[in-house]
Formats: sequence, structure tokens, C-alpha cells
Amino acid sequence: MWYGLSSIFASFLNYLLTPYLTHYMSAAVYGEMSLIYAAIPFMNVVYTYGMETTFFRFSNKDHNGRHVYNIGSISLIGTSLLFTSLLLLWRDPLATLLRIEKHPEFVTWAAAIIAIDTLSTLPFAKLRNDGRPRKYAFIKVAGILLNIALVVFFYGILPGYAKAHPASFIAGWYDPSLGAGYYILANLAMSAFTFLLLLPEFFSVRLEWDGKLWKQMIVYSAPLLIVGFGGVINETFDRLMLGWWSPAATEMGKKAEVGIYSACYKLSILITLFVRAFRMGAEPFFFQQARGEDAPKTYARVMDYFVMILCVMFLVVMLYLDIWKEFIRNPQMWVGLSVVPLLLIANMCLGVYYNMAIWYKLSHKTNAGATITIIGAAITLIINYIFIPYYSYMACACATLACYGGMMLISYFWGQKVYPIPYKAGKLLRMFGVMLLVYFFHYIVCQYVNGTGMRLLSGTAFMLIYLGYLFSTQKQELRALPVIGKFIR
Repeated sequence: MWYGLSSIFASFLNYLLTPYLTHYMSAAVYGEMSLIYAAIPFMNVVYTYGMETTFFRFSNKDHNGRHVYNIGSISLIGTSLLFTSLLLLWRDPLATLLRIEKHPEFVTWAAAIIAIDTLSTLPFAKLRNDGRPRKYAFIKVAGILLNIALVVFFYGILPGYAKAHPASFIAGWYDPSLGAGYYILANLAMSAFTFLLLLPEFFSVRLEWDGKLWKQMIVYSAPLLIVGFGGVINETFDRLMLGWWSPAATEMGKKAEVGIYSACYKLSILITLFVRAFRMGAEPFFFQQARGEDAPKTYARVMDYFVMILCVMFLVVMLYLDIWKEFIRNPQMWVGLSVVPLLLIANMCLGVYYNMAIWYKLSHKTNAGATITIIGAAITLIINYIFIPYYSYMACACATLACYGGMMLISYFWGQKVYPIPYKAGKLLRMFGVMLLVYFFHYIVCQYVNGTGMRLLSGTAFMLIYLGYLFSTQKQELRALPVIGKFIR
């Protein structure tokens, strides 16, 4: 639990930087930063090539954990040096590809971040494998807190101090043209600080080599590399494609559209964090239940509750969007709020997909997961390639919805043939359909109502209507809950 909660908490802290960054950054600068951080996950997949999962697999099955750790670490050190050298060699072409020609140093700093994070991968995995959750959580959270402190310093304190004390040593650090670069530098400092805290684990590596074991590890990790690429395409590649093919007339306009889309994407945080928390707790629970005769029925009941919560969360965001949009402190970015409902529904579909994924894990058909992910990646690429030049970030949002919705449907129909689970599809669709109707009627009301207060009042009324619908139609399921059930008769 420590591992998952610390990661979720660290992600939540990082999300809290969004209001701060959108306050101090223009849409174009925020877009420039988003382009860089859309590319970094691709390189993370290349640099680590599934070695973390491979370490867990080999260290806990028929192999000495220390020996596997040494081989994996040496492999990552060697390949990190190789990949970083290539990135630095191709720095300028990569800067052009990412639309940051004026700041090729950003590529250098990003390469350093990726390399350091890669060297931290197996030390973090070792802490988990050795059962040291508190140190793991401390390092994760401490790194994020340092990152937040530096971002606040670079954007909120340094400019004013440099203006007031232009001749000071600290003022020499400030370069107004650096823009997104300060965020990258803060991230680099976080990565370096995290790595320093992991030095005892890193220096525990012993110089030894086992070519046969290494080949087995690489063979095992190769499919993970492919799946990793598919997952990253589904999650972040749309920002890069938007930067390349946006219909905006100028370079700054293209970056601004990336910034607007990336900022509005953050409003799906509520559902994203819930899905992550669910994955953390659900998978062990599902495997524990697998031996029972009623396991499929249990999985179906979990899906009922899961979809119920997702529907409520969707409405919490959309019915109170006047409040949530303040999370984006730059009002110029609010023009992109039309993507929010599409992205929320897309992440709902992704959550349902993760919930249903138990079928191929229990039936030992994990290649099905890879196949579905690759199909999703193909959907993302095709839709974005065709429609971004005409519809900009709306095409990205629709592609995300089509991708995750398609993955969900494929998993459902495929899974029912391999490992049938009695999901109450009709009931789930009714919950979802009523949710959409409630949002639609609220949207219509808001077209004729002026004033934030009246829109919030409308949202509250429609939320109560939906909650009343849930209590009246899902009373039996709600009674079974440990806390809420006591108040339902």
C-alpha cells in the first residue's frame, strides 16, 4: 500500500503545480514544456526497456535476487551511456523535431533527467523487493517537494529578486527567455536529489556478468518494450502530433494550442487518480478472489461500484466546471474547456478497461493486453493524423476517447469468450446514459443562465437528481457497502 499511495500522493502534489505554472506561463510556453514532457516518456521506455518488471520476475522466480539486480543494473548503466550519447549527438535535430530550436539545451537537460531516472529505476525496485516501503515513499515524496520548492523559486521569487537586485549573484541566474527551461531544471534537480538518496542501493551493485541470464532477461523484456511504446502513444503522443500538425498559422500558435490542450487535460485528475488508486488495490484483491467459486460474480459487483463512482466523479467535474476551471489560472486557456467532457469519458473507459483486464491475467493470455494496447495506439495515430490539421486539439480529445473506448469494447467482447464474467451491462449503460442526460440538461440550462452562482445552483440540483436516481435504482448494492449501507433502508 505504501508504494501505491506514495506514488499517487507524489503525482497529486505534482498536479498541484498546474495552477502555479498556468499563472506564470503563457499558453505557448506551457505548450513548449508539454511538448518536451510528451517526448520524455518515449525515451523512458527506450532507456528502461522493461527492466524493472523483468527484475521482479527473475528475482522472485528461480534466480538469486542479488545476481539479477547486478546484471540488470550493469545493463542499464551501459545502455544509458549509449542512449545519452546518441541524444546529445542528435541534440539539434531533436530540438527541431520538438519545436524548441531556440533552446537545444532543453534536450541536453531532458537527456540528463532520463538517464538519472533510469539509474534510479532498479534501486527503487530493490527497495520494493526488499520490503522497505517507508524509504521508498520518503524518497518519492521528498523529490516532489524539492521540485515544487524550486518551481516556486524560479517562477515566483527569482524574477522579482533579479529585478530588485540586478547586480546580485543570484540575479545572474535569471534569464527571462528561458521560459519552460526553469521547470526542466527543477525536474533535473529533483532527479539528481532522488538519485543521491538512492546511492546506498546503487553502490550495492557488484561487477559481475552472466550473458545467458542477460539474454533471458532481454527476451522477457522485449514485449514489454512494445507494450510500453503503445501505452505512451495512447497517453502522450497526441501532444507531439498536435505540435506538428496543428492548423494554427504560426509556430507560437501551435505551441499555444498544445499548452491549452495539456492544461485542460489536467482537469481529468479526479478520475485519473481514482483509477490509479483502484489499480493499486484491485489487482491483489482480484487475484486473491480468483480461487473462489464466486470470483466472476465478485468481479461483476466490483464493476458496478466502480462505474457508479466514475459517473459521480464525471458529474462532480462537469456540473461544477466553473470551479474546476480555476485550477487553470490563465483564463486564455479556458477556450479549450470543450475537451474536458471527452477526456473525462475517455479516462472512464480506460478505468473500465483496467477493471476488465483481469480476464487475460487470470487466463494467462497476457499477449491479449499487448494486442489491445497496440490496437489502441493505431486508433490514436490514425485519427490524429487525419483530423488534427482540421480540428486541432478537439481531434486529440476525440482520438483519446476512441482509443480508450475501443480498448474497453475489445477487452469486453474478447474477455467474455475466454473468461466469462456476468457484468450487468444493461445496468451499467443505464447509469452512464442517465449521467450523460443529466450533464446534457445542465449544459442546456447554462446556455440560458448568466452568472456563476446560478450555474452552480443548477449543477447542484442536477447532482441531487442523479444521486437520487442512484439511491433509488442501486439501493441493494449500496446497502452492502460497509459504511454507507448503515444509512440506507
